[in-house]
Amino acid sequence: MILELSQEFYFEAAHTLCRGHNAESSGQIHGHTYNAEVTVRGEQDQSTGMVLDLSVLRANIDSVRAMLDHRLLDEIADLGTPTIENLSTFIARKLCALEPRVVAVRVWRNASGDSCLLRLSRDQT
Repeated sequence: MILELSQEFYFEAAHTLCRGHNAESSGQIHGHTYNAEVTVRGEQDQSTGMVLDLSVLRANIDSVRAMLDHRLLDEIADLGTPTIENLSTFIARKLCALEPRVVAVRVWRNASGDSCLLRLSRDQT
């Protein structure tokens, strides 16, 4: 039996964003509360009943959260332009060694209603 297990977390961060639309306010340093969800997929272990011990998943997520929380996203190496799309791929890359593997990462901001869902194939991360 294949199951998917997800864990949500949040982080507070600031960034700037150079773009054509809404350029003036986006270009100023501003912050958001970001929410994220990481999903792994795997077989249920018959002895434990788990796909992955949630404490292991949370510990891995906590290490990524520490890289993002209360940071200026513009300064984070390997993130690129601090968009929710790039945040999704950044989180997935940082968790690529996790087994069972990450199959989806979602990043969203409740205040603005923005959301990005990254679904990973076997070849991605």
